[in-house]
Amino acid sequence: MTESSPSSPPSILLIISGGIAAYKSLELIRLLKKTGTTVRVILTKGGAQFVTPLSVSALSEHAVYTDLWSLKDESEMGHIRLSREADLIVVAPASANLIAKMVHGIADDLASTTLLASNKPIIVSPAMNPEMWTKSSTQRNIALLKEDGVHIISPTIGEMACGETGPGRMPEALEIFNVIQNFLIKEKPLSGKKALVTSGPTFEPIDPVRYIGNRSSGKQGHAIAAELERQGASVTLISGPVSLPDPAHIKTIRVETAECMKNAVLENLPADIFVGAAAVADWRIENQTAQKIKKRTGSPTLDLKLTENPDILQIISNLPNRPQLVIGFAAETHDVLNFARAKLLKKGCDWIIANQVGTDENPVFGSDRNQVTLVTHTLTEDWPVASKTTVAKMLVQKIIEELRNHEQPSCHNRSA
Repeated sequence: MTESSPSSPPSILLIISGGIAAYKSLELIRLLKKTGTTVRVILTKGGAQFVTPLSVSALSEHAVYTDLWSLKDESEMGHIRLSREADLIVVAPASANLIAKMVHGIADDLASTTLLASNKPIIVSPAMNPEMWTKSSTQRNIALLKEDGVHIISPTIGEMACGETGPGRMPEALEIFNVIQNFLIKEKPLSGKKALVTSGPTFEPIDPVRYIGNRSSGKQGHAIAAELERQGASVTLISGPVSLPDPAHIKTIRVETAECMKNAVLENLPADIFVGAAAVADWRIENQTAQKIKKRTGSPTLDLKLTENPDILQIISNLPNRPQLVIGFAAETHDVLNFARAKLLKKGCDWIIANQVGTDENPVFGSDRNQVTLVTHTLTEDWPVASKTTVAKMLVQKIIEELRNHEQPSCHNRSA
């Protein structure tokens, strides 16, 4: 399978053939689109008896392809391009008729011709009457498809639209979606890697009503977690108080204080990658009270004693089982590069992502855009102003390259 570009979402060609289960394919399209997946659809004549091209097009946000002999479709996309530009082809539901065509190389409509012309992995989810499914001819066809490397999602046992009960029912859309996600993850560059990401601020209570904290929306950390997951990593996101929703398919742990964030990070080790994007408060209140502090007549000031919070980045960087790549963030108001280089050395991490905050050009906190500088022990690299999603993609691409280079076998000490 060809890997998707790290900067582009996976692309799936969904073929919907005839069967009442075609309605489940609409939900499958919706689930795939929520993850950013590009979905193009071929709707067979049989499939169009159960779902309309308009509903499929509205959900997929692309034109629906139906006719092998359409001059418009063939000139704009064509069955060859449809079969080649997708990362994966999914046939759901797959009728007994279309399965038989696949086995025998029959290409008499757009769906069967595209399947025959494809050089990409194929997942088939059969759906048919129990008698049709259990027929020896159908079972022979399924066995031959498996021999050809086609992945089969076995139908479930249940009540059919015809009133009969038995095997042949197409699984629910969520189950098919999970199979697709697992299939794609196997081919992603960070497959098998575990990543820990911290995001957002921490709030350190003064009393039950008030707190001190940092200005952070969590947008950058959440975007990094989402991109790591999209590239195949198993991600745990540890988030301070933010108004953002938890990213899809990511284990998210919500905390409030720096101490709680530290504990959550340590409890979720080991990991291969650590990205400390959270704006962790440097201090907490030593003498916080159990009741709200009231104003006192004749006392216009309030003395708060602060004590240092645990330095999560430094702790992680110096653990015996530290992650292979430890990345910290440095938000500075001035002298950014000098502070970033000093932080890199003091904390013992591998990289620092530095940015200047609070300026009109780069407000950062709460903004959808960012401008950062990558600081390592060997280089300093300024990145252009970009959306936080783009910054996340650039950072994760650097992570992929670093891990790939680190894992390449050494050429030293080899026998001739």
